[in-house]
Amino acid sequence: MGSETIKLPTIHFPHLKQEKSSSQTWEFLKNQVILALQEFGGFEATFDQIPQKLRSSVIEGIKQFFEVPFPIKLRYKPKNPYHGYNIGHHDFAPLYESFGIDDALSSGSMESFTDLIWSEGNADFCKSIQSFAAKLSKLDQIVRIMVLESLGLQKYIDEHIDSADYLVRLQKYDPPQSGETELALASHTDKNFLTIMYQDEVVGMEIMTKDEQWINAQSSSNSFIVIVGDSFHAWTNGRLHPPQHRVMMTGNIALYSLSLFSVPKEGYIIKTPKEMVDDEHPLQFRPFDYAKYLQFYNSSAGRRSLVPLKAYCGT
Repeated sequence: MGSETIKLPTIHFPHLKQEKSSSQTWEFLKNQVILALQEFGGFEATFDQIPQKLRSSVIEGIKQFFEVPFPIKLRYKPKNPYHGYNIGHHDFAPLYESFGIDDALSSGSMESFTDLIWSEGNADFCKSIQSFAAKLSKLDQIVRIMVLESLGLQKYIDEHIDSADYLVRLQKYDPPQSGETELALASHTDKNFLTIMYQDEVVGMEIMTKDEQWINAQSSSNSFIVIVGDSFHAWTNGRLHPPQHRVMMTGNIALYSLSLFSVPKEGYIIKTPKEMVDDEHPLQFRPFDYAKYLQFYNSSAGRRSLVPLKAYCGT
């Protein structure tokens, strides 16, 4: 399990506005965010705008969803074939089951999805997941704005915020039958811009530090984990660190979680701003299309690569 001597930074986010702020609180948090994402590639966040009642409702809704029969889950056809139903039970994810929902911030999209899964409807699930995702998207945008300000890329803020759609992924990790600690989801980096994950009181996620130590990613069920993905790493020309992370399960209780992914929009080309390239920081990655990178990552060549991003578009 994770090291007990090193901890992921914890950052508290009070009620902040998305737009740029010159307040001392904003500046203080901005410095914490950029340092954490450069050194660890992530941090543990507390975020006042999501009440405990809504968090509990989301976890209950996820539990309800995973009780739905397998054939019904397959009714949903995501825009991206890698964003739908994913059942593990193999070497990479032996205890893992997940389901991605496109456009979860859209009320119409969530209602259509809910009606597809529950013929009689499930208003509580629809409202809680959509509200939760919408609030998490505010945190995502605050973090991304802070990163761009810290790097002197203010002129790209509107473009960068507008370049992303949101994918919600519902996740379940089964307890090991052996009674021992077991791998539930193997080590990997995320491929998107930024991931924000919330898990219930059963914690299991670990992040690898730059010196290759595994540390526990979450210390409280009241917090969220923010992680840099490959796309943000490439866009900033390596300024942000995309950490390897995994899930280890122990005990006899399943872990339920929800992740919000800010995903580059279809057709958007991830291209490093010229301000991020100089003699000390030569260009590391050629411009690339996110969807095509996902295709490569899921190919045999991508699975064989130790660093898929470099293999795909490294200079």
